[in-house]
Amino acid sequence: MSVGIFTDKKHQPTEAEILEALGTTLPLWEALIRFIREAYPVQEDFKFLYGKNYGWGRRFRVKGQQLTSLFPASGHFKAQVNLSPESVVNAQRMDLGESAQTTIERAHPYPEGRWLFIPVQSERDLNDVQQLLAMRAEDKHIHRKPSA
Repeated sequence: MSVGIFTDKKHQPTEAEILEALGTTLPLWEALIRFIREAYPVQEDFKFLYGKNYGWGRRFRVKGQQLTSLFPASGHFKAQVNLSPESVVNAQRMDLGESAQTTIERAHPYPEGRWLFIPVQSERDLNDVQQLLAMRAEDKHIHRKPSA
């Protein structure tokens, strides 16, 4: 099963197709994108990432370093957060929701950490992703934008 729903490299999904796929989680998608744009000095694009097992995703980078990618799925979306081994340990100590906890437990451990693809279907999931993104940014020395 793929991470995202849009796995045809030759067909970049339209905005309408993305909105239809997200369904009732559209407000969560919009809230997370707004949070990322307001908190970090990101460059973003919508690309076919990593091949057909992942598909099209909205990628956010800071100075060439990935912060996160968001993959539209059917009725939800998945947020990619890559954590170092130290951050994985810290994340396991956090009071995260079931979805984030399960994703961390099931993610394959690599020497450089774990690639998490967290399903976002609720406000709790959104909050968990925001906390994990803050950890990711700290790992990569990505500084938040000054508050306005």
